[in-house]
Amino acid sequence: MKIGVPREVVAGERRVAVTPETVQSLRGLGFEVIVEAGAGVGARFTDDAYLAAGATVIDDTRALWSGTDIIIKVRPPAQNEAMGCHESDLLPHEGRLISLLFPGQNEEVVARLAERKATVLALDCIPRISRAQKMDVLSSMSNIAGYRAVIEASHHFGSFFGGQITAAGRTRPARVLIIGAGVAGLSAIAAARGLGAEVRAFDTRAAAREQVQSLGAKFLEVDFEEAGEGAGGYGKQMSKEFIEAEMRLFAEQCAEVDIVITTALIPNKQAPILITQEMVESMRPGSVIVDLAAERGGNCEATVPDQTVEVSNVTIIGYTDLTSRLATHASQFFGNNVVHLLDDMCGDEGFYVDLEDEAVRGALVLHVGEMMWPPPPIVPKAPPPAPAPPPVVAPADPVLPAVDEPDTGAGLGRSLGGLALALSFAAIGATADAAFIQHFTVFVLSCFVGWQLIWNVTPALHTPLMAVTNAISGIIIVGGIIQGAATETNLSVILGVVAILVASINVFGGFLVTQRMLKMFRK
Repeated sequence: MKIGVPREVVAGERRVAVTPETVQSLRGLGFEVIVEAGAGVGARFTDDAYLAAGATVIDDTRALWSGTDIIIKVRPPAQNEAMGCHESDLLPHEGRLISLLFPGQNEEVVARLAERKATVLALDCIPRISRAQKMDVLSSMSNIAGYRAVIEASHHFGSFFGGQITAAGRTRPARVLIIGAGVAGLSAIAAARGLGAEVRAFDTRAAAREQVQSLGAKFLEVDFEEAGEGAGGYGKQMSKEFIEAEMRLFAEQCAEVDIVITTALIPNKQAPILITQEMVESMRPGSVIVDLAAERGGNCEATVPDQTVEVSNVTIIGYTDLTSRLATHASQFFGNNVVHLLDDMCGDEGFYVDLEDEAVRGALVLHVGEMMWPPPPIVPKAPPPAPAPPPVVAPADPVLPAVDEPDTGAGLGRSLGGLALALSFAAIGATADAAFIQHFTVFVLSCFVGWQLIWNVTPALHTPLMAVTNAISGIIIVGGIIQGAATETNLSVILGVVAILVASINVFGGFLVTQRMLKMFRK
């Protein structure tokens, strides 16, 4: 199958849906990739780089749309001013399109595509489930937008983010308030903390507390009990009482902080106003507000989409193209998400739309012209039933064990073995001299005592520090000391010294290894 990657026609859009690196991944999945000339220039990817990766580069836009099986692009289809037509009309009959679409906001575009009997997957509708994280374009782009928001704020803020102590004077760290601790908010927290700022964050979802604190920021709360978790990993619309409480909190914070970054956005709804005109006027001169919800009206009352304005000496940034301002990495992340989606849609028989796949079904807007959006809600799988407790059985009456007849064969064997051992000892005593008898007696007793010492160690102490080998080495050292205490130097003294040396290496080596092992479990 052929994949077509057209050049984006929306003004200011620098991203491209497929990069030279992802071209190689798509070819590995069996696709042929055709790229419109100049499609990657805004993201610093040249046509030569695409050719080197194995893609085909063509100049004819209409041929690219009509001659490929799947069109992959970043922005929803829009008016192509150079060609004087809408991109939806360039898609062939029963063609396939994969892009950001936002079907709730672009009903006219969806209707145009339905007339073409198109099959359309909206990357912004990928459900936020565990297995679809690698395809989640919105999370990838939000991560970049949060980082870029801090960079834009630092560009307009007239001081250091981190505190400085110099010969010329001392500056305190910047105070940053981040409203919304989703993907973009957490990315902004990490970036601001990395620059040395003092960061505070607020979110209606209690689950965000640990994530905020793990990044070194202070989590702000209102004195009002209400759960803020909504469907699909987003926050929900809160009650009027809760909103009033959080607005009082924001008013207090705006008078203290230097930078405010807002990320509050509910899908398919106008962005809620969180920063009023009065709050803006209460901020210090030179403060900065970065409104990541500007595309849906903005969280700040004074935000102007796609512009930077100054109100009461406060700079308000309403850019809607923050991801495009990091076009190289944004394109790479976008392309990786697309590769994972196509990998999920390619089975043994090639590319197909699996309506039973939760990720594909969630993103499917049109299927051969038939409206498939919104998808049915994902029903969480019920946990497996808990195993039934074992039946309680009443204790039976105690049964006395039967008295077995003694095993005469085993008893006879033990008796003969003991008799043979006694006869051996008697023979040694009758034939050996007194010196040998003395050494032999010490040997037998040492074996018995050593066996009792080693095998009666408490099992809880069987560690590298109190192992059986260390106990044996200790006995060897004691024996070596006894042998080496002789006044004359002979073979037994030399062997005793060697035994002490070798056993000591084992013991002290065991101590060293034990210490290294214990350090592995210490913070």
